[in-house]
Amino acid sequence: MPEPHPALRSNGDLLAADYCDRLRAAVSWTWHVLAQKIAQGQAHVNREASLQLHYAACLQQVLPLLSFSAGETATIELESAVRIGKQPFSIDVLVTGSLAGKPRCRIAIEMKCYRVLAASGGKRGATDIFMKDVYEDLAVLERYCAAGKADVGVALVMNEHRGFVYPTAKTAKCWAYDISHGSRVGPTALTVPIGGRPVDITLEKSYQFNWEALGDFFFMEVEGQAPADTPARARAR
Repeated sequence: MPEPHPALRSNGDLLAADYCDRLRAAVSWTWHVLAQKIAQGQAHVNREASLQLHYAACLQQVLPLLSFSAGETATIELESAVRIGKQPFSIDVLVTGSLAGKPRCRIAIEMKCYRVLAASGGKRGATDIFMKDVYEDLAVLERYCAAGKADVGVALVMNEHRGFVYPTAKTAKCWAYDISHGSRVGPTALTVPIGGRPVDITLEKSYQFNWEALGDFFFMEVEGQAPADTPARARAR
């Protein structure tokens, strides 16, 4: 297998000369499109699984348009099973770009969805767990990249709870896992327990959380930046 594609970064250029750069741009652009469809009621999402399915369906339509030569191909895998040491993981969405049949770049995507009402119709609650889970996704994306399972990791998050984005106060212990608009974090280690359970999260990269409001929802895309790199990257739609 050739060396992994160096430092994939999205500049939003779907027509970039480099195929892997086009794929990274497609990950962002597709998220923007799906966010609009959700906000306008054209896509109904009531849990993380349905968010993954809608996103993968949109991305599946976009990627073939970005193949400009016969040797450029891309695959999408949901719940892609990987193992780091003896520990199994499932990547929510794994995009693999290949050139002449050889894998060239892999983009791991973790997704989170918070609806005020659960799929069962009852109030969901557990806002503290959702905040902590967003941080856990960032940490696991770092692990995928460090272990060579992906070249870049991207978190895509949607929610309809304004308190996550514009809190009136940050006094509760759950705000150790701050995901409010404009907040910055990392590198850091977090051990504040949530839901009566211990937590051990380490982030080696830096992050900034920027949300965009569309309709009744908020959407965010976050990609970690190595400490030596500036500025920290976060993209929201």
